[in-house]
Amino acid sequence: MYYDGEAVGAGRVGATQPLIFSADETTDVGYDSGTAVSPDYTPRSSRFTGKTNWVQIDADPDDNDHFIDPDERLRVAVARQ
Repeated sequence: MYYDGEAVGAGRVGATQPLIFSADETTDVGYDSGTAVSPDYTPRSSRFTGKTNWVQIDADPDDNDHFIDPDERLRVAVARQ
């Protein structure tokens, strides 16, 4: 994460749900009207009141293949036959 061009945070999303999202979740910037990411984070107390000029999300080309358990890989391969 960058603020005014300076790195201020980093992290990894361990898993996402491909193609399907809950109808009550949102993609907000500066305000989360869906499920809170922490009990300390509430829509009222954590609303960003500044100005967001732009948001950029860079997706790493990593296919995350190394996270797949060998047994799961075999199960998927057999299921595709």
